[in-house]
Amino acid sequence: MIERLKETAGLAFGFKVVGKLLREELKAFEPQLEFFMQQHKGHPIGILADLTEMHGAEWKARWEDMRFLQKHTSQIARMAIVGAERWEEIVNLITTGVVVLQSETLYFHSSEIQQAWRWVRTAKHAEDAPVRVISPATGIFKDYHPEFTDL
Repeated sequence: MIERLKETAGLAFGFKVVGKLLREELKAFEPQLEFFMQQHKGHPIGILADLTEMHGAEWKARWEDMRFLQKHTSQIARMAIVGAERWEEIVNLITTGVVVLQSETLYFHSSEIQQAWRWVRTAKHAEDAPVRVISPATGIFKDYHPEFTDL
């Protein structure tokens, strides 16, 4: 199940995933996020994804996530991932979608959700909060040069 968070306001959109993420649920939720982006056309938004109660994702959902992020990458300024797991495990789970995203993506522990909202809204984080970068602001393929160009 995916639910929009009540703290969503301004240029910040938040959602929570509960249970295993399924493609059908993701497809059903996408119009809410697209409508939010359309309301703020010309102004990239910040996204907070609360994954504290997420228990995996089917591959079809990961593929759909990657397709959606690739389509809307220019409309997303930054993304905060909130999770209860060790952040390295969360990175492994969501990397498929973040690969195409050209915005900065940070991880926050569930106890740091207020700092995550602050960062999503303002691009500023508390100086005493740890910064765990999943993807830099330039995207992970910024300096990538294909090795095989003669194929």
